[in-house]
Amino acid sequence: MATTTTTDGVEIAYDLTGSGPPLVLVHGLTESRRAWDPLVPALAEHHTVVAIDMRGHGESGPAAIYDPPAMADDVAAVVSGLDLDPPVVVGHSMGGIVVTAFAGAHPCRGVINVDQSIVLGDFQELVQGVEPLLRSDAFGEFISDLFDGLHGPLSADEVARLRALRRPVPEVVLGVWAALLECTPAELDELVIAMTSAVQVPYLALHGNDPGPDYGRWLDHAIPTARLEVWEDSGHYPHLVHPERFVERVRAFESGLA
Repeated sequence: MATTTTTDGVEIAYDLTGSGPPLVLVHGLTESRRAWDPLVPALAEHHTVVAIDMRGHGESGPAAIYDPPAMADDVAAVVSGLDLDPPVVVGHSMGGIVVTAFAGAHPCRGVINVDQSIVLGDFQELVQGVEPLLRSDAFGEFISDLFDGLHGPLSADEVARLRALRRPVPEVVLGVWAALLECTPAELDELVIAMTSAVQVPYLALHGNDPGPDYGRWLDHAIPTARLEVWEDSGHYPHLVHPERFVERVRAFESGLA
């Protein structure tokens, strides 16, 4: 493990593995860089792989702010500190939002967003509806139940591994979801438009379940460089359900950038 200290004093932990074009991995909410462990050895055969713990997660330090721009800046601090060429950034779940924000604000070659819709209206309704639970003693149980419902066809061993990694901290979850809780739907839409309109690199939206009949059309408009790809019935973790297929897809994406 190595660390980088950001401009606002947050210590960010990361692992550096392999050689080749840089590939940055960003995990989901309450998880850590260890979520990528089954994929790193194969990815590192062709890439310099940087797996990062986001602020408030894993071995990285806590922070006052957990919004996507701040976390994208954390990724940029690691990339800059390592003096890497512009990377391909890969994010799962929350990480999909982070890498989208990164691509709009920092140099990169491409984005792979794993199973994170960036149309957030329905999820905003859910989060606002459970806000009392998030601020109560039932927080831990609610978060565990929420994420347990996303495992899909993952093996029992992988489910157990991810559960062991999960560290739900109320301040972090509420901070990550602050815009969902505090913004009106119109304000949230404006934030999404501002984030996506700045993305001009190749963008793969890889989903484990169909995100809905209108999502592809919306994505084409929001990010003209985007391509939507659905791995049917793979759940929220298609990259871990089909690890070999995912590694090959990353390599194909990378080769398409040459």
